[in-house]
Amino acid sequence: MSDAKTWFITGCSRGFGREWAAAALERGDRVAATARDVTALDDLVERFGEAVLAVELDVTDRVACHAAVVAAHERLGRLDVVVNNAGYGHFGFVEELTEGEVRDQMETNFFGALWVTQAALPLLREQGSGHLVQVSSIGGISAFAGIGAYHASKWALEGLSQSLAAEVGPLGIHVTLVEPGGFATDWAGLSARRSEPVPAYDGVRDQVEVDRKARATSGPGDPTASAQAILAVVDADEPPLRVFFGASPLSIAKADYERRLATWEEWQPVAELAQG
Repeated sequence: MSDAKTWFITGCSRGFGREWAAAALERGDRVAATARDVTALDDLVERFGEAVLAVELDVTDRVACHAAVVAAHERLGRLDVVVNNAGYGHFGFVEELTEGEVRDQMETNFFGALWVTQAALPLLREQGSGHLVQVSSIGGISAFAGIGAYHASKWALEGLSQSLAAEVGPLGIHVTLVEPGGFATDWAGLSARRSEPVPAYDGVRDQVEVDRKARATSGPGDPTASAQAILAVVDADEPPLRVFFGASPLSIAKADYERRLATWEEWQPVAELAQG
């Protein structure tokens, strides 16, 4: 296929990464698929042969990220789409978080994406094109109790990526933040990590769960169906800086931003007072 794309996708052992890699391969694209345990990719290699390059990668290792991106580029000849998908959710109230837990969350969700992005940029600049896809979350623009460390990692990714888009847009490189709502992945299951609970928050924790269920009225999205959405994004001539995946994020964002605007308007006299 003359219009086939070459992808580099992190976190392909399950969830979005795996579904998107499979969808790209099925339509004739080539994919460098990474995972900490590459045996999880054996079936993709068996099915798609040389079209898929399985790469062992822990994204918290900056040197390994650079080596993996360079190796994929050398093997596949170019990179058209670089997807920073690797990540996990950490559950814990802010007071419950240990230093190690917060650092680990940031190392994977934020720094891992940064290292891969930095490794890919010189290659994309040289070819004068490319698309960086950063997998964020509705939790990258809104926030809920109990996952503060996760929100911190995604808000950091959002700010970095918006700045990046302004820097590389003139060079022919697109940046898109994908912001999914709830999907039927193991984000809150085997992949998740949890802090030791502080009993003082037990009552709050119960209400958080009630609120979470109330938000999830449409049910979790289908990761397999999301593959068609990501293909539409990367195939667009002018892809968006931000795009929601799933039915629920738009209503959450609207309500959140309406509250923010109302508060900013209410307190504008104080803002002007501060100016002197």
